Amino acid sequence: MTAFLGAERNLRNVVSAFLLAALTSLLLSAPASAATINDQFRAWLQDDLWPQAKAKGISRHTFDAAFDGINPNLKLPDLVKPGEKATTPQKQHQAEFGSPGAYFAEKTVLAVTAGGRAREATNARTLAAIEKRYGVPGEVLLAIWGRETGFGAAKMPYDAFEVLGTKAFMSTKKDFFRTELLAALEIVERGLAPVGAMKSSWAGALGQPQFMPTSFLKHAVDFDGDGRVDIWNSTPDVLASIANYLVHYGWVKGRGWGFEVTVPDQVSCALEGPDQGKKISDWAAMGIKRVGGKPFPTSELKAEGFLLMPAGRSGPAFIATPNFYVLKEYNTSDLYALFIGHGADRIAHGDSNFSGNWGAVGGLHRSDIAALQRTLQAKGYDVGSVDGLPGFKTRRSIGRWQVKNGRAATCFPDAELVTALK
Repeated sequence: MTAFLGAERNLRNVVSAFLLAALTSLLLSAPASAATINDQFRAWLQDDLWPQAKAKGISRHTFDAAFDGINPNLKLPDLVKPGEKATTPQKQHQAEFGSPGAYFAEKTVLAVTAGGRAREATNARTLAAIEKRYGVPGEVLLAIWGRETGFGAAKMPYDAFEVLGTKAFMSTKKDFFRTELLAALEIVERGLAPVGAMKSSWAGALGQPQFMPTSFLKHAVDFDGDGRVDIWNSTPDVLASIANYLVHYGWVKGRGWGFEVTVPDQVSCALEGPDQGKKISDWAAMGIKRVGGKPFPTSELKAEGFLLMPAGRSGPAFIATPNFYVLKEYNTSDLYALFIGHGADRIAHGDSNFSGNWGAVGGLHRSDIAALQRTLQAKGYDVGSVDGLPGFKTRRSIGRWQVKNGRAATCFPDAELVTALK
């Protein structure tokens, strides 16, 4: 009996020890995981990034100061933790690739247009001098300034080296962010900004114009003549830097960004895109007309224009000029470029909305659109990138598939289409 009780007691002890070990493991697993990533990050900094930074002329002092106390920010979007595989996120974190109607909410647009007009008179001499030098209208610069940081009012909550370091180490676009991280180190090394001033957005963009570090090095200019480039505090430097950026990407002086139009049913929405341009007179001959009965300017008729339908048949349509695609170089979203063009028009000519209405689109998960893109791509359609973002190549490929399968072309993804293409 004594032996039996002893065995039972030993069994209880073994079970208790096992449960305690399991509980301890469970409690420590999350912090240990984060600690492991931190250790891997520090090793990556020293063994991988530092040799390249040193070769580019970055001093040890600058490097150590930039990463003092920095650990990966695991709350940032589009990360791939060590040992994991990249997947398309379900949610869309960037407003420019979400619902068109929500993006053009009147409250949002009005904040930019009213704020732009309020600053137009105050900065009239600066804007005139910038337009004379660069050829970019002041209202375009004001619209970008307002959209990016609320005319400098938005505070950048992130440490640029934390964001860029995290993304260079473990994002879906490591090479891109590695280049930007090295550029950020160069900004500090050259004395263009101290480490403490390098505050950014969640994507690593700097200052009032929200320049990525490489853009700062290439395009930021000293326009107020104080001998230094300051996109954090100097309004002339901010506005002139934006203009310089747009000119670099081909801004055409004297042309606007585009015109809102009506597109008759016989004109396919699949004709959209910057690679399918026609003379504006040719678009007009196909029955495309400016809204409100206005003719296209005579100076534009022989120039090239491009059909733009950001929501397919479920939203306003436009004939865009090459300057629209220059605006897209600032942010690769059609909605962003359209917001800037529309906002600039309203700053210059008064507030009036689009004639066309945005339909109920944009409700799909990004992962749903990525699945649709993969299916279309497997069928031989060019959707651009399988990224869950309905760009013009995806939109027009949808339209072509719809026509081929006896459907009315809408040129925009919806739930029924996702189901039909499964």
